[in-house]
Formats: sequence, C-alpha cells, structure tokens
Amino acid sequence: MDANVRVVFLDAATFGDTSLQVFSTQWECSVYPFSHPQTVEERLRGQQVAVVNKVVLDREILSSQMARELKLIAVAATGTDNVDLETARHRGIGVCNVPGYATESVAQFTMALILEMATHVGGYAGLVRAGVWEKSPIFTLLDYPLVELAGKFVGVIGYGRIGQRVAAMAQAFGAEILVCARPGGTAPMPDGRVALDELLTRADFVTLHCPLTPSTKNLIDARALALMKPGAFLINTARGALVDGAALLDALKKGRLAGAALDVLTGEPPPPNHPLVRAGRELGSLLITPHCAWATREARQRLITEVAENLAAFLAGKRRNRVD
Repeated sequence: MDANVRVVFLDAATFGDTSLQVFSTQWECSVYPFSHPQTVEERLRGQQVAVVNKVVLDREILSSQMARELKLIAVAATGTDNVDLETARHRGIGVCNVPGYATESVAQFTMALILEMATHVGGYAGLVRAGVWEKSPIFTLLDYPLVELAGKFVGVIGYGRIGQRVAAMAQAFGAEILVCARPGGTAPMPDGRVALDELLTRADFVTLHCPLTPSTKNLIDARALALMKPGAFLINTARGALVDGAALLDALKKGRLAGAALDVLTGEPPPPNHPLVRAGRELGSLLITPHCAWATREARQRLITEVAENLAAFLAGKRRNRVD
C-alpha cells in the first residue's frame, strides 16, 4: 500500500463522530470538516484522491489546474449527482460510490415516519410534557387520530434495496404492499407491479425510494397528489425534488392528505423561512426531519469502511464500485 498517496476529505463533518483512522494509518490525509465552494479548488491542489459526500465537483473545478493530480473521486454516498462525471471521464479521473450502505438505516427510519404518521407518538408525548393529560376528564387523550397498519395499502415507489426492505418491514405490521412500475418506463408492466396512477389511488401510505432523474423530478406534483386518497400519507426519505413542495403544501392546507413526513428537501440545509419548514411549525400534518435517515452509527461506519476499500482497490488497479 502506498503510504504517500495524498487523500483529502472535503466535507468530513458529514461522517459525524465516525473514526477516519483507517485512512490516516494507510495514506497521507488532509481532513476538512466543511469546504465552501470558494475553497474547494485550493484544497484539491496536489491531492490524488478526493473524498466527498455533498461537495460539488463540477466541470470548472475538475478542469482546473488545481485538480491536475487528481486520480480518484471517492463519493461517500450512493448518489453521484454532485460530480460532473463527463468531465471526470474526460480527465481520466476515476469515480466510485458506495451503494447499499444505508439500506437498513433508511428503511428503519422510513418505518419510524410511517408509524409516526399512523400513531402520532411524538404528538401524544408532547401533550403529556405540556401537562394536558393531567387535566383530562377521562383516562386517555384522543387528540390525534390513530390508525392501524394492518390491512392498509403501502405503496412503494422505487423498489431497490431500500424499497424492498421497507416493504418487508411494512408487511410485518400486516400491511399490503403495492409496488410501482418504473415511472415513465416503456417496457411491459412487470408481474406484481402497478402503474403509478393506480398506486396513488389505492395506497393509504405512499413512500418514495426512487432516484432523482429528469423523469422523476416533481414526480409527486399537484396531479399526483389529487389522485391520492383523502386521508392518505406521503413519506419521502429519498430526494427532496421528487416532490413539488408548493403542491404538497397546498394539498396539506386543504386537507387533501392526512399527513406528510419528509426527511429531504430541495435545498439542504433549507434557507431561512423555507415554506415547508415554516409550515411544519404550524401544520400538525407535516413532519420534517433533517436528512438523517441514512445516519445510524452502523451505516456511517459501513460507509467509511467501503470508501477505504474502494480506494485500496483503485490503488491495486481493480475496479470496485466504479460509476465512470
């Protein structure tokens, strides 16, 4: 193993308290918790490997003289939309990612959101903290509606690793699963799949697990929301831009949906007074969490381990999790 290989972490803070020792003991590492756009080029100077999570490496950066020694971009994530793959390919820079590291984490978090929508555990705990239960004339509180998952239809849009795990977990609660055919696909309908419109009209819970592509951007728009059952719930732990935020907010305000739980938004972190975040403070039907479904300790450790193995494979002349 070449200990002189120079590796730079451009946004290491996204790994939290996960140890990077596996890198520092094998290679020469520079670690930056955050890298603002104006600092990225300078931090790539003389580096052979860049490890990034969400830092954007666009055409201008990858074509700069600062990046002339760069040989590998190790994306510490599954999605690679923050890297200009065409420019990387043109410059002979390898790109690898880490598929599947957060499957259990995201699926578990998705189920937590589904259960919160169904049972309002957080809302009821909040009432107790506020002293409301103590003043109840009866032994219980019934401020929030409670629904059972057993017998309900959970519609899964995106049936990769995460979608399949969510389906299995929901089935364990007695739910019926509807699996969406690939939106916009032209191939014959696969057995066991339903068209998007049918899924939307039948599902009590719709959960999104598909990638963000030109064909899936704003997949859940005003038309799609109008097809959903009154009283249905929308869950998004995939990508914020899958949902038309303005249309969702309108549907929630009009009571078209029973609720929505979002772990992702189109801009992260959101700017001050983001419409959905602001509405989440006022609407009990909207729950927003800060893009943390992926981030169990176990998932973050798997991520670091996989990135290190991708790098070791690259240096050994092997292709591992290459996307270029």
